[in-house]
Amino acid sequence: MNNIAILGASGYTGAELVRLIATHPDMKIKALGADRKAGLEYGSVFPHLRHLDLPVLKKIEEIDFSNIDLVFCGLPHATSQRVILALPDHLKIVDLSADFRLRDPAEYKKWYGGDHAALELQKTAVYGLTEFHRKEIKTARLVAGTGCNAITGLLPILPLLHEKIIDPDQIIIDLATGVSGAGRSAKEAMLHSEVSEGFHAYAIASHRHLGEFDQEFSKAAGQPVMVSFTPHLLPQNRGILATIYVQGDAEQIHSTLAKRYTQEPFVYVLPFGQAPATRHVRGSNYCHIGVVSDRRSGRTIVFSALDNLTKGSSGQAIQNANLMLGLDEAAGLQLAPLFP
Repeated sequence: MNNIAILGASGYTGAELVRLIATHPDMKIKALGADRKAGLEYGSVFPHLRHLDLPVLKKIEEIDFSNIDLVFCGLPHATSQRVILALPDHLKIVDLSADFRLRDPAEYKKWYGGDHAALELQKTAVYGLTEFHRKEIKTARLVAGTGCNAITGLLPILPLLHEKIIDPDQIIIDLATGVSGAGRSAKEAMLHSEVSEGFHAYAIASHRHLGEFDQEFSKAAGQPVMVSFTPHLLPQNRGILATIYVQGDAEQIHSTLAKRYTQEPFVYVLPFGQAPATRHVRGSNYCHIGVVSDRRSGRTIVFSALDNLTKGSSGQAIQNANLMLGLDEAAGLQLAPLFP
């Protein structure tokens, strides 16, 4: 049994980690960190998990890490790097923040507005896109989980750039995401009355996940790639749906994706001509991809749907942790989606 600590356990990704690890055959939660909620029973913070036998929430400095094997760090951006820098060297770490996703310190400063506080650690971090960095993740000490929007676009497009079957200068990503992606902190713009019965774009041409797209797409294509990406806020709690427009043959694109993901446990390519829906992946670690021909010759519409809290964050984190601990990659993650 591997002993686990979760830092930032009072947030949505922390609760999702607890929900999933509760049925994991090879992990046991030994410590839960949450500074503002320190001293509280976990069930009082998240009543839907009150049936679980869990440790009381503690401040990070109060946690004994001597018997911990792996830490999930679900702290805010910029906070995470400083906390991880101070953790004992024996720990394996999966970071769910953006602090270690970008390899270039200059790119980190560009997108996140400040200097990185743990540059040596940043050099060693492995980008946690499991389906593409599995070998490196297995031997890593620190894995940086992807952004939820980023993984939704990366999974369907990276294989197409690798195989050079789409035009890298003609990629447009329109993406809609649920409000839980904004975190649990109180924000006026996230009030029910502000988001209900509405649909709007945000962070237009400036979303921070563009840094991940630039990094990973350019690496795959072997040349600089700058996609057009516009996120929209969905008036629902969970789920992301990306609609991606590319230049390339639709049937070739579908066959390439189907072949690439045949052996992947959590990526499912739908039959040609079908589009996925967020309700079919809700609460699961699955990503559904669809490919449809556009009415314009040579243009294809690629769809990608996943749950931002699971495959987009906490489920992906556990998938990576399984590899780091030498476990079955799918352990604890094969729960069916919640429907309806």
